[in-house]
Amino acid sequence: MNRRLLWIPLLAFVAIAGLFAWMLSQQSDRQVRSRLVGKPLPAFSLLAALPGKPGLATAAFRTGQPRLLNIFGSWCVPCAAEAPQLAKLKQAGATIDAIAIRDTPGDVARFLSTNGDPFAAIGDDRDSSLQLALGSSGVPETFVIDGQGRIAHQHIGAIRDEDVPVLLAKLKAAR
Repeated sequence: MNRRLLWIPLLAFVAIAGLFAWMLSQQSDRQVRSRLVGKPLPAFSLLAALPGKPGLATAAFRTGQPRLLNIFGSWCVPCAAEAPQLAKLKQAGATIDAIAIRDTPGDVARFLSTNGDPFAAIGDDRDSSLQLALGSSGVPETFVIDGQGRIAHQHIGAIRDEDVPVLLAKLKAAR
C-alpha cells in the first residue's frame, strides 16, 4: 500500500476540524428578526388577558400616535427583569400595550402586582398565534408601532437601561 494514502484521512480530519474552528470563531446574529418591520400589523382582535384591562385590536394602533407593543409572559424571567425599564418608558410618556403569551388571568395579575403595570391594554394570546404572525420568536420582545399601524422597529429581548433612550427616539421618529 502506498504510504502517501495513509495521510489522506489525517489531512481530511485536520481540514474539517480547522473549518469547524473557524466557523465557531465567526460572530453570527442568532436573533430572528420579523419580516413585518416596515409593514402593517396583521389584523387581530384579542380578548382581555385579565378583568379590568381592555383587550387589544389592530384598530388601537391606527390612532395617529405611535405606541409600543410588548410581548411578555408571566412565566418569563427576562420579562420581569425589564419591568423597571417599561415603567421608565411609560413615565417618559410612551403608551405601552401588551400581548400576554400562553398565560392565565391569575398569573398575569400576579405578575403585574409584583412587577408593576405599565400597560394601557393587554391582549390574551394563549396559543401564540399572534406572536407568530408578528414574526416574534420569543419573549420579551417589543415593537414600535407608528400611528398608522405599521411596525417601525423591533427590539428583541429584555429592555435594558441603555435601550430606553433608543426606544424613545424610535417612538419619536415613528410620528
